[in-house]
Amino acid sequence: MAGFDTNPFADPVDVNPFQDPSVTQLTSTSQSGLDEFNPFSESSQLTNAARTTPATQPAGPSQPAVLQTSVEPTPQAVAAAAQAGLLQQQAELERKAAELEKKERELQSNAASINPRQNNWPPLPRRCPVKPCFYQDFSADIPADYQRICKMLYYLWMLHSVTLLLNLLACLAWFTVQTERGVDFGLSILWFVLFTPCAFLCWYRPIYKAFRSDSSFSFFVFFFIFFCQIAIYIIQAVGIPGWGDSGWIAALSELHGNLAVAIIMMVVAAFFTLCAVLSLFLLKQVHSLYRRTGASFQRAQEEFSQGILTNRSFQNAAAGAASSAAHGAFRGN
Repeated sequence: MAGFDTNPFADPVDVNPFQDPSVTQLTSTSQSGLDEFNPFSESSQLTNAARTTPATQPAGPSQPAVLQTSVEPTPQAVAAAAQAGLLQQQAELERKAAELEKKERELQSNAASINPRQNNWPPLPRRCPVKPCFYQDFSADIPADYQRICKMLYYLWMLHSVTLLLNLLACLAWFTVQTERGVDFGLSILWFVLFTPCAFLCWYRPIYKAFRSDSSFSFFVFFFIFFCQIAIYIIQAVGIPGWGDSGWIAALSELHGNLAVAIIMMVVAAFFTLCAVLSLFLLKQVHSLYRRTGASFQRAQEEFSQGILTNRSFQNAAAGAASSAAHGAFRGN
């Protein structure tokens, strides 16, 4: 009957689930934290100010964005700008060319003052009104490997000059015994006056310059002209009558006439033959040295074009021709 002792209409025992110790501990902690926090206190304001970063405002007054419209230049403006740029580049190039020319003149003047190279060939007396025309010094200009062959070519030119002089004397002797040989005597004078300086200028000086500066163009000039010189030696050694040469045919034809004149002419024919043989030998020697230097026809073309373009006379002539053509075109328009 114990179960019937309780009053079902009595108030039940108050059971509060929030009275649990774990719940009360958490609620008391959070409540204490909220009680301690005061957002309006001075310390909270300082903390919030330190934690927050104010937004930066533009320095000037704000303006609305404006869309810039693109403006295309006219063809006349483009052409004018291009022409102005070309003129500026031309002026800059002319200024640099003037500076380079000035420096080159200064270097040449300094070199001339340090080591003057006065012309010393042909060797003439100081009192002579005619001064030397060329500078020649084998030890200073020519490398040691090429000095021997260059000197041999110089001696060949001297032999060439002596042979032409002997040919003149032989033709004079032939003319004295046969008056109809006046044409041969006159041509022998012409060959001596013409071929002596031409040989020096046309094949000896080019080979001297080639050995001095290792110039492919000078080598090619020498080979071409010296080959022609060998052909002339052969013709002179043959001695066709009426050509002004005391060769073998002319000398043998005089054997039936005057023996002394024939002997003189045979000596001259032997000299022409010797010149032809020595020329062939020296041509072979120079060609072997030329192949060792690494020269080529392409390099000779480059040297020729560079020499033409850098020649002051050629530049002046080209500028004059261009200006004349421009003036003519303007007048025609």
